[in-house]
Order: sequence, then structure tokens, then C-alpha cells
Amino acid sequence: MNELLLAASTMTAAQAALLAALCVGVSCGLLGSYVVVRRVALVGDALSHAVFPGVVAGFMWSEEKNLYLIFGCALVAGLLGVMMVRAIVQTTRVKDDAALGIVLASFFGIGLLWNSTKQQSGVKSFLFGNLSTIDSTDLWLMFAAAVLVTVAILLLLRPFQVLSFDEGFAVGLGYPVKILNFIFFGLLTFSVVVALQAVGVVLVSAMLITPAATAYLLTDRLERMMIYSVIFGCIACTVGWYVSSQRSGLAPGPVISLTGAFVFGLVYFFAPKHGILSKLIRHLRGRQRVLRENILKAIYKQLEVEGFSDSGISIAVLAEVRRCPLEDAMKQAKLLVKSGEATYEEGKSAIYLTPTGWRRAAEIVRNHRLWELYLTNLADYEEDHVHDDAEVIEHLLGAETVRKLERELDFPQLDPHGKPIPVVTRDVQLEGSRTTKQETGYGG
Repeated sequence: MNELLLAASTMTAAQAALLAALCVGVSCGLLGSYVVVRRVALVGDALSHAVFPGVVAGFMWSEEKNLYLIFGCALVAGLLGVMMVRAIVQTTRVKDDAALGIVLASFFGIGLLWNSTKQQSGVKSFLFGNLSTIDSTDLWLMFAAAVLVTVAILLLLRPFQVLSFDEGFAVGLGYPVKILNFIFFGLLTFSVVVALQAVGVVLVSAMLITPAATAYLLTDRLERMMIYSVIFGCIACTVGWYVSSQRSGLAPGPVISLTGAFVFGLVYFFAPKHGILSKLIRHLRGRQRVLRENILKAIYKQLEVEGFSDSGISIAVLAEVRRCPLEDAMKQAKLLVKSGEATYEEGKSAIYLTPTGWRRAAEIVRNHRLWELYLTNLADYEEDHVHDDAEVIEHLLGAETVRKLERELDFPQLDPHGKPIPVVTRDVQLEGSRTTKQETGYGG
């Protein structure tokens, strides 16, 4: 420990501030992942405000700035706040969010009132955060907090995971849930107290929630979420340190919080799975897929009416069966050609389905008619009430569901209206412009 303190004392102020910021990013990033997963984000905000009277008491009871006394008082105040929240919830009808709001406001009010009567110097740095005031003792505490949180998370990774997702299941597995909760909230309180010097009482909850919420949009695995959360937390703290060191008038806490919010905004829009842009792209692609499948279904039904005498359909007939202008029918034909599900006839006055198009057309018609039969035979729907429901479900049925429907219905050949249910074959081979029953998936 003496060697670490000596190394910390030889660092420049900028180096100490950067290392302190990274330590805060690590500890808050790890614990913040559990805060977000457990949906107790308001606990971090309540804790950050609940520790404030402890900070004021520590300044009042120490002749000089005794950091250990200040942090000890703040830790006690934070744990007392958590205990009061749980007591209110367990002994009254008040819910968690209301209890947290009561404790948050009352504790923070006590701290402000207490400080206004004594006007303790140095409290402001804990209120808003100031990396430039970090000394070797501060740095040692922040480093110790980061190491303690990391070791505890690694040792209790499995119990914390189970507890975060299903507390009842954790009880069933024999985990000491009360002890684990006490350890978790103790670590959370300790991390909040240590982070006060960097980002302050007002904004420390942002370091717990924002990096973890950002990571939550990028992965469905808790282990990866914690890694991403630590990375985002360190990025936010590093940027906050750099900007505040270059512009002396800027407090690091707000810059750190805004940097984290900016990164969250980028991920919110551009995350590959849960981002707004990716969801919009998937939505548009889904609408286009449904449109293509409806066109294929209309072509299949028209060819069925014609007895499958040909494998193609003119654009004019397509416009008629789709009940749309000729110009829209041309656009729909172009869409099928672009997707490889149809080809043009010379002159582009007609289109012919490719093997891929034939197969998908038969699948959609099969799905529709199977679902109609399921609703009438097994769900007791009236025959004239099943069409609209099947229009939606036909695009959603997967291969396994279709096989299950076929087995339950004993591999039917006709739908409720007496129309044949296509049997989709693996290989479709077209002979010129003609097709056979097997090629259309027709018959059984």
C-alpha cells in the first residue's frame, strides 16, 4: 500500500485525475450493468443524494479534510438511505419508486440545510465533482474501489446474475438472497461515495446508468454488457477529464455526463439490433417482403384459376388481380425481378416466376390455407371469419410451425373452401414456360 501511495504521490495532477476517472468508469460500469438489468436505476440516484448529509457531517467532524472520515460518514448515510427505502416498502403500501423519491428528497434536503448553516468549504467539490482536486489519498480510494468491485463481481458473478433476473429462482437455488442484496447495495453505495469526487452528488447516477444503458442496447449477454459498460464509462470519464483540463472553466461532472449521453445517443440510433435506424430498416424490409409475398400469392392464385397452363402472367393481368393501376403493377413486377423471384418476358409485357418465386408463392398459399383450416377445424371459427386472420399469419409462420400444423391436421389436401393446399417440394424445375403439378406444389 505504501508503494502505491508513493507512486500516486509522484503523479502529476493530470495523471492522477485521468487514473481516477478510469477507476470511476470501471466501478460504475460494472455495477451499473446490474442496476439497469435489475431495473433499480432510481436507486443510484437516491443513493447519490442520500450520501450528501454524510459528506457534510464528515467535513464538520474533521478539523482538516479527513477523506477517510468523510467517505465513512457518506457510506453510513448511503446504507441508512437504502435501509429506509426497504423499511418503507415493507411496512407500508408505498411502492419502491415513491419510497426512493421520499428518501432522495429528504436526505438531500437535510444535507443542503446542514451545509447552509455551517458553510463547510470543500463540500462544493463533492456536490458537483472536481477532478483537479484529486490527491493521492483520493486516488488510492478510487483505485481500491475499482479493484474491490471487480473482484467481488468476478467472485459473485453467477449468484448476482441469478439474483438480477429472478430473485425467486435464486431463493429456490439456495442462494442467501438477503446477504447478496446487502453486498450488492453495499458495493453500490461504496462506489457512489468514491465517485463523488469525480462527478459529484448531482451527476453520479449518470455514471451508473448511462454507460450500462448504452451497453444494454448492444448485447443480450450480461458479461458482454459489463465489458461494454466499462468501456463506455471509461470513455466518458476520459473525455470529461480531457475537456475540463483544457477548459478550466468547465466542471468535469457535466462534461462526463454529457459525453455518456452523446455516446448513448449514437448507439440509440445506430445499434445493429436495437437501434432506431436498424429497426426502421428491418421494418421497411419487412413491409417490402410482405408486399412481394402478396404479389406472388396473387400470381399463384391467378395461375391456379387458369389451371397452371403457363408459368407467367402479363402485367395487365397482374394489375387486374392486384386491383391497381398498370404503372403500379409494373413497379411490382420490377420488385419481383429485382429479388430474383421472377423474370421478364421479352418486351417486359409479362413476367415468369423463377423456381425461387414458385416455391415462395406455394409456401404463402399453403400457409394461408393451412391456417384457415386450423381455425375452422381446431379453433371453431366460422369459415367466413378466417380469411383476414390468415392474411396476417401467412407471412409469420415458420417451417417448424407449418410442419406441426400439417401433423395436427393429418396432412390435409383441401382448405375450408375446398381449394387445394399446395405441397411445397424442395426442388422446382421449370420446363420452358410450362409447369407441372409438382412444380407448383399442387396436389398430394
